[in-house]
Amino acid sequence: MPHTHISEPPTRPNHKSRTEQASRARILTADDNTAILDRVSDILQDKHEVIAKVADGKCVCAEVERLNPDLIVLDISMGECSGIDIAQQLREQGYTGEIVFLTVHEDPAFVSAAFGAGGRGYVIKSRMNDDLGSAVKAVLSHQIFVSRPLQ
Repeated sequence: MPHTHISEPPTRPNHKSRTEQASRARILTADDNTAILDRVSDILQDKHEVIAKVADGKCVCAEVERLNPDLIVLDISMGECSGIDIAQQLREQGYTGEIVFLTVHEDPAFVSAAFGAGGRGYVIKSRMNDDLGSAVKAVLSHQIFVSRPLQ
C-alpha cells in the first residue's frame, strides 16, 4: 500500500513562542492499517502537527530522513516489516527523535525489545484513545510511558 503525506511546512514558523513550538511536536505516524493512521492523527492533531502518515513499513526510514520528525508513532507489526527493526535501523542512521510504539502486542518481551530498539513509549492499541496522548506528552518530556496492563 503506498504511503500518504500530509502537507508539511518547509520550516517551523518563527512567530510562535518556544512554548508553543515545543507543545506542537512534528509527528510521523506509521502503521499498515490506514484506519489506525487516521485515528492516531485524530487523537494527536489538536496538540501536535502530524506531518506524515506512512502505511508501508518499507518507506518509514526514507520518510523519517526526508522529514526529520520530532517523534514517530510506530506500529510493531507492519506486514513484512517489524517496527522494532525499523527503529533499530533509524537509530543506526542517526535519528535522535523520540519513538512511541503503538501495537497489539501485550507481551513484556515486546516491551523490552521496543525499548532496546530506542523506543521510549509503548501503547497498546486497545488503550490508544486513553494512552496515546499521554504517551506522546511523557516521551516529549523525556520520560517513558507504558500502557497500564504492562506497567
